[in-house]
Amino acid sequence: MAVLWLFLACGLVMVLQGLILGRSALGKLDYDRHFSTRTCYAGDRIEMVEVIENKRRVPIPWLRLEAMLPASLGFKRSKETWISEGQIYQNHTSFFSLPARTRITRTHQIQCRGRGIFRMDTATMTGSDLFAMYTPSLKVTLNKRLVVYPSLLRDEELPSSWKTWQGELAVRRWIVEDPFLFTGVRGYAPGDAMNRIHWKASARSGELQVHQHGYSADPKAMILLNIEVSEQMWNVVTKPEIIEEALSYAATCAAALIRQGMAAGFASNASLSPDTDARMAYLAPDYGLPHLEDLLEAMAAVELKIQRPFYELLRIEAELETHETMDYFLVTPYVSAAIRDAVRLIELKGHRVSIADLSEGMKEAGA
Repeated sequence: MAVLWLFLACGLVMVLQGLILGRSALGKLDYDRHFSTRTCYAGDRIEMVEVIENKRRVPIPWLRLEAMLPASLGFKRSKETWISEGQIYQNHTSFFSLPARTRITRTHQIQCRGRGIFRMDTATMTGSDLFAMYTPSLKVTLNKRLVVYPSLLRDEELPSSWKTWQGELAVRRWIVEDPFLFTGVRGYAPGDAMNRIHWKASARSGELQVHQHGYSADPKAMILLNIEVSEQMWNVVTKPEIIEEALSYAATCAAALIRQGMAAGFASNASLSPDTDARMAYLAPDYGLPHLEDLLEAMAAVELKIQRPFYELLRIEAELETHETMDYFLVTPYVSAAIRDAVRLIELKGHRVSIADLSEGMKEAGA
């Protein structure tokens, strides 16, 4: 009989501790998780900070935290955290106890291994009593966002075509023709756009004459990125390392132009992350660090899926009605006959076009 009473007492104790410690284990538990920065560059080290507070007067014997995070974020291993990694996501699981009326802060070191726009939307908490009689779960909404820009390159890592184009742009910075300022007419020269011909003056002189423009001080640059690694590619990028290098070229060029006080824009033939504002698909040239952040975010949002052939993007640029002369810098792994034809259409409008030579990077990647 004594043994029976002992079992009954033990059973009653287990039920009571389950009701007290487990049933409402998550009732007064606050949880928050955030990154130490909103934006960074690929290769940077940042922190993910967790804040957990138990407001109850009793402890939580066992608490499990689970979250799905992007695989591009490399976490430093710890004794309390188990990580199951996949190609796209990784599952993080932490298992620990939390004393009564206690607030703890846990800091995780992260290596940003690749660019992108990453979301940390939810985390799941599961509490338990000493004997796991009650295991309530709660999904916490976080809505945290991290933008990882493409890495910036050193000067010696940039193609010579960029250095040449940047030098010419700097020289022309104070002598760029202003299409709204007419100072007279001059004889036609090879490369002059057809829309610059002054027909009345040509009729009077018997030779082709074109409008003579004055000059302004602010050339505008447009960086166009091609994510096709060959003319035969039509959907998903087959050699992502080449495009990641091209994105780093584009990001470095944009940062250099903006920081020199010039106007820069960006567009590509790639699909963008759905987590991005639609206006990021085409960013017209503008000035200032806020605009540079928009440019870098648009590059971070590039998905390795083709939206349209690159020559179509160039033709759309050629069809734009603008009175301003633009400097185009094409970042493309190859140049086809269709791309050359589209480039000529842009140049006929009076714009200048330079092309980045990525052949060396492609050779190193085994292209």
